[in-house]
Amino acid sequence: MKSQELSSSIPKGFKGEALFMEPMKNHTSLKIGGPADIFTVPQDMTSLTDLHRTLKKRGVPVFPIGGGTNMLVNDGGIEGCVISLRSFRRIGVSHRNETNLFLVVEAGTPLQRLVHYAAENGYEGIEGLAGIPGTVGGAICGNSGSFGYEMKDVLVSIEIMDGAGKVERINADGIQFGYRRSAIPPDTFILNAEIKLGTHTKEEVTAKTEQFLSEKRLQQPIWEPSAGCVFKNPSGVAAGKMIDEAGCKKLRIGDAEVSALHANFFINKGKASASDFLRLMEEVSRKVNEKFGVTLEPEIKIVGRVSVNG
Repeated sequence: MKSQELSSSIPKGFKGEALFMEPMKNHTSLKIGGPADIFTVPQDMTSLTDLHRTLKKRGVPVFPIGGGTNMLVNDGGIEGCVISLRSFRRIGVSHRNETNLFLVVEAGTPLQRLVHYAAENGYEGIEGLAGIPGTVGGAICGNSGSFGYEMKDVLVSIEIMDGAGKVERINADGIQFGYRRSAIPPDTFILNAEIKLGTHTKEEVTAKTEQFLSEKRLQQPIWEPSAGCVFKNPSGVAAGKMIDEAGCKKLRIGDAEVSALHANFFINKGKASASDFLRLMEEVSRKVNEKFGVTLEPEIKIVGRVSVNG
């Protein structure tokens, strides 16, 4: 997109950040990614609605983003406008009954803020999500989970803005969820979610949450730049175990390296490019296929242009 097209795509009166040719490495957990033509952070619903309408009118591609986790942005960056909902982060009690409490959580809320909020108030049901990065909206789209807990298990409904700009509420039973995925279209914005949690004591929920977090710290390099698990687990076996047994731990291409702690985590050791990361994925896949006859399927989403001109 030309500079004039970029600037004219932001409506008058827009409140929030609007950055042009912004490196996506600044907005992803992997610290990898070329420039987005436009990167925006609307401050309120009016700005989001006006921005979405203007972009659609001008034919500018729209790319929603949560916390930038579980994704690899190609070195060519992202065409069109990336819209981050990180300003939308309120948590509020909707209602409660004798056994459950219902929360409405905005999509840009960091998932760990929600987990901490629940623990502090003695709300149970998401303790196993401790340590998972990203936002609530992204966690719903990818059906994030760990230790037998999944987002779909506590979800009641979501409010969305679809690709045409229409806002509606959808019940969770109308959404198809699978292993680390949902049928929510990629151009759809989750605005907020209603979730149902049990009520318990603060001490018990906090202890359980901290136990899961401690286990995760022992098993996963959650303090290093990564996109989480790179490959989905094949039926009945852990991808990380297969990668380890194929001799891939600490395998490195450029600054992309297979973690020595958990082989299904690939780490950016400094200035890794997307091409480094993709080549490492290809090499690991080749070695696993050679040893086990299994083709690994990516769990991370690979998005954007291969090159700036591509």
